[in-house]
Amino acid sequence: MKYVAMIYGNQAKWDAFPAEAWPGAIARQEAFNRKYRESGELIGAYGLADAAAAQLVRREGGVPAVTDGPYLETKEYLASFYLLDCDSPERARQIAADMPFADTDPVELWPILHESAADV
Repeated sequence: MKYVAMIYGNQAKWDAFPAEAWPGAIARQEAFNRKYRESGELIGAYGLADAAAAQLVRREGGVPAVTDGPYLETKEYLASFYLLDCDSPERARQIAADMPFADTDPVELWPILHESAADV
């Protein structure tokens, strides 16, 4: 079964993280990514731009109508997500708990109910 694991953040959190700690944090994250790519359980890992770069797109009169900003007005926003393919919900939870910052920040884990066929 496939799962999406999501990490949330905010600008204050990123600003408070010491600059000298970033290389180690990135190395731990890349080690996590490598470990689960090699096991075949990590399909993709995606870091998102800051919330200031988010846009809302609607259709008005048959054309895109774009406004700036994320949909939700909250200090926390989706910072990254991971697409997992696991044999069981327990395994997905084990992988989410193995994420480098799971000891300080929760990882939101959602089962994916269906997937559009790639050959349509």
